[in-house]
Amino acid sequence: MTDREREVERQIERMRLGSVDFVGEAELRVRLSEALGGGRPLRVKLGMDPSAPDLHLGHTVALEKLRIFQELGHTPIFLIGDFTARIGDPTGKKKTRPALDEAAVRENAQTYVDQVSRVLDIARAEIRFNSEWIGRLAPTDFVRLCSKYTLARMLERDDFAKRYREETPISIHELLYPLVQAYDSVALEADVELGGTDQLFNLLVGREIQKDYGQRPQAVITQPLLVGLDGHDKMSKSLGNTIGITEDAAEAFGKVMSIPDASTLDWVKTLGFGAWDELAERIASAASAPMDQKRELATRIVARLHGEAAAAAASEHFRRVVQEGGRPAEIPQRTIEVAPGGEVGLLDILRTAFELASNGEARRLVTQGAVQLDEKTERDPMRRLRQGIYIVKAGRRRFVRVEIRGFPEG
Repeated sequence: MTDREREVERQIERMRLGSVDFVGEAELRVRLSEALGGGRPLRVKLGMDPSAPDLHLGHTVALEKLRIFQELGHTPIFLIGDFTARIGDPTGKKKTRPALDEAAVRENAQTYVDQVSRVLDIARAEIRFNSEWIGRLAPTDFVRLCSKYTLARMLERDDFAKRYREETPISIHELLYPLVQAYDSVALEADVELGGTDQLFNLLVGREIQKDYGQRPQAVITQPLLVGLDGHDKMSKSLGNTIGITEDAAEAFGKVMSIPDASTLDWVKTLGFGAWDELAERIASAASAPMDQKRELATRIVARLHGEAAAAAASEHFRRVVQEGGRPAEIPQRTIEVAPGGEVGLLDILRTAFELASNGEARRLVTQGAVQLDEKTERDPMRRLRQGIYIVKAGRRRFVRVEIRGFPEG
């Protein structure tokens, strides 16, 4: 076996690690050998739609695979689907998704680059938006694209087939989604496309469309879906079972510690890509206590997103605040100004101090007994507070020192 053949095998093995589907492996070996022989590096595509402003830990599974390709010397392409987000990915949906307006998509997309930089070396990656080429397609180009695939094949897709059998409406624009995603691979001349297992149909359409446009078909590599904090459903913003990529390190650590014991091994295997195999073996053999296993997992996850120092601080915070019931070493401060002699409602304080979305969310925390004022549980959502300084706790881990003071004179 030549040195190049050995390197091909080494890289293929790293690409396969932690993956579920690997379609087009034989074709990819040929292209990989060409790249190692002096040809251009592989172009590896991962697309995500900015349908929400925050990426979460589940997204890092595919991002970590993209980073592996980057480490192997290939070109990672993180594609922000600012056009496809306005169509709405129908994957796994039981009904038509409401379309997002352009402003919302643009606002969400602005946050993605910073979040992705937590995993990927952005300076050595291509960051692209599919409106670059889709927005320039003429109507005749769209007709040509649609002619490349039949309705019968589109209805082979599980979610479409189920909705069709149940006579649940399928809008025509939803059928465009896999085609537009496939055309992205044409525009980018992708050699590999990554995605979750739920994206397999869309990724395979890309292979077919590339052939129709005279390109060699991309290899398709899928990763398992990360189970959410509840231990049942996949991690999803809509289900509220996520850990955000940019979420506070201490909060992220605490959330990992909250997952069911039975999910720990799945998380290690899904997020570790073989690098955490020794932890997986210890968990499988019950060589350590479940709490210790989760603590080590939480430390590794937080270190990956925030660095070693932040992970150590988050671990100490969890021990002191959650396990021992104490206060954190540092408590953020908020100031709320009122008219002289005035008061402010508890719900307003919670919404401001903890950046809650609504009074309703604040009210739920109070009625659930999750709010403390100076270490005393507060259950009256109508409570009003005078000027002064209060230590406010919400949930098990969040503390804020709130100063209520009068408007400055003059």
